Amino acid sequence: MRARERAGDWPVKPIDAALMRRRRHLNSFVGGGTDGNELLTSMTGAVLIALLAVLGITILRIHQLIWLHLFLGLVLLGPIAMKMASTGYRFVRYYTQNPAYRSKGPPEPLMRLTAPIVVASTLVVFATGILLLIVGPSGRGQYLFLHRASFVIWLAVTAVHVLGHLVDLRGALLPTHESGASAGSSPGAAGRWLALAGALVGGVVLAIVLIPQFAPWTAHAAFLHHHG
Repeated sequence: MRARERAGDWPVKPIDAALMRRRRHLNSFVGGGTDGNELLTSMTGAVLIALLAVLGITILRIHQLIWLHLFLGLVLLGPIAMKMASTGYRFVRYYTQNPAYRSKGPPEPLMRLTAPIVVASTLVVFATGILLLIVGPSGRGQYLFLHRASFVIWLAVTAVHVLGHLVDLRGALLPTHESGASAGSSPGAAGRWLALAGALVGGVVLAIVLIPQFAPWTAHAAFLHHHG
């Protein structure tokens, strides 16, 4: 009997099997480590690219699509907060000497150079956008100038930043070479999808709640379009 136990043939106790199932379940939500963090960042980046592409179309036809511009701007707050949280977490873990994140190494120099400008310009773009929504067309004053100027800066640095991360985005959409596992089947996949879905739902709920605030802007845009 002892020989079988040493050889590893001893049957697994029911309590051990239950513990293993709980660990696997937990791992599906919080597993993944540094690779999981990178996948979450890439997945969120892919969603942001899609939403920002639509937002860009609304800018080209701002008078007709001002309502969609405002709605998408609010929806984007959720994924943007998620993106900043995932990248900020990596930043903190790396500079607090976490072994796993230190071994993964820092981002590329160009990414480290543009990241602070991307963050700062993003905060200004969306902060001024929210202020414009609150004050309405009659009180837009300097906020509109800041919104437009920060958007130009944001667009330039974000374009560089996105191009530098295009290869990373592949990991969010395609299986990995090593294991054949995709972002949807690797450790922590359930947690990543839940976090991303929560960010999107949060943004949508915020946009729906604030739809009544769109009225002054939609009326103003309709007036300008009628007299354009």
